Amino acid sequence: MTHGFVPTDAVLSTEGTERRRIPRQPRTLEDTGLSQEFITDLLLKMLYVQGALTGQTLTDRVALPFPFVDDQLLSLQQRRMVEVRGTHGPSRTGYVFDLTQEGRDRAREALSSNMYVGPAPVPLAQYRHWVEAQSINQAQVTRQVVYEGFDWLVLEQDTLDQVGPAINSAKSLFLHGEAGNGKTAIAETIARMLGGTLYLPHAVEVDGQIVVVYDPLYHRKPLDEPPEHEAADHIWLPESQDHDRRYVRVARPVVLTGGELTLDQLDLQYDTHTKMYQAPFQVKANGGVLIVDDFGRQRVPPRDLLNRWIVPLEKRVDFLTLHTGNKFPIPFDCLLIFATNLDPKQLVEEAFLRRIHYKIRVESPKREMYERIFWRCCEAKGIPYDSGAVEQVYAEFYGPYRIAPRGCHPRDLVDHLLDIARYLEVPPTLSKDLVHRSCRSYFLDFPTAG
Repeated sequence: MTHGFVPTDAVLSTEGTERRRIPRQPRTLEDTGLSQEFITDLLLKMLYVQGALTGQTLTDRVALPFPFVDDQLLSLQQRRMVEVRGTHGPSRTGYVFDLTQEGRDRAREALSSNMYVGPAPVPLAQYRHWVEAQSINQAQVTRQVVYEGFDWLVLEQDTLDQVGPAINSAKSLFLHGEAGNGKTAIAETIARMLGGTLYLPHAVEVDGQIVVVYDPLYHRKPLDEPPEHEAADHIWLPESQDHDRRYVRVARPVVLTGGELTLDQLDLQYDTHTKMYQAPFQVKANGGVLIVDDFGRQRVPPRDLLNRWIVPLEKRVDFLTLHTGNKFPIPFDCLLIFATNLDPKQLVEEAFLRRIHYKIRVESPKREMYERIFWRCCEAKGIPYDSGAVEQVYAEFYGPYRIAPRGCHPRDLVDHLLDIARYLEVPPTLSKDLVHRSCRSYFLDFPTAG
């Protein structure tokens, strides 16, 4: 059970020219937002699962400051649930703590409630506070930032000028158009371009239940993060004491889901064995970007998916339900991007599309853009570029067989050419023979000989 305490201040850190808020290290029980019983149960479970630990190791595992943890250990010693088995140093940080029989019985009882053993969670109220403090709304871009971020792609200026305001809205974006023109690449570029870091808790406590939020698959360490061995060497330095280590500093999250998405994955995932919850995709994406790729090809109908997100899209808050039946609000603070090669009007009704704020059509490349893409692909693979190759593709395939050029064609054709050159044991060049062979093995509409 939480006390509902929300921090009113935070440590300020200077990063370049920006001043950034950092969760303050809890000094008292009230600061944690957790009950004393909850914390003592966590310490007992940690010792039960991992065996005897030094005070410092135990502190690191539960991610709370040692003076606070030591107070709980002293209380547990007085209650004859914990005892000292040895020492690795002169102070209590080096004392080796272990459970007594009474402590083991209490730990088993705590594990029957939930099997969470890790950094102490933060209460829901504190989680909401820090999501708001680090909102995706604060990630703003200018035209120059967008142009530089998309420099590696060949896109129409008009498309980029639509993407920029969509990013600044921090709401929702619908990318549509024919397959192979870079919709997924645009979505992923938006996510990388936003950059920045935020503080994310390992887990959140809701009505005594544990919801695991941190996911190494989506939450990556920032590029400026020191190696783990260096971080460990500095963990006890004074400046690190101001940071609440229940939170992990991560790069802005990017969550990508596609055709495998089902409706139940948008709700809490309860494990009946561990009696813990995994947060759904949209919660793991808070403060970052959530990409729904191949929209319309999910096992859940598009209408049902958008219907599930009507309130979150407009109110920026979602409602999740515990297995006990308790429902609670949680922030929906992400830039939601849908990407599809299907006709949007055939997918959902206009009333649903209206709730997606920006709709951008990604067009097939014009001849000039196609040539630039082809040149870049050749340069990337170390193949001398020859404009005659593009002329050959248009003359022999796009024209006669009415094949529409796509943005992905140059990359794929160059890859085919490399494969064929290795097979024939010849240098990879844009020779007419290799270009012709590449096209024949790539385009479905080209008739076979015979």
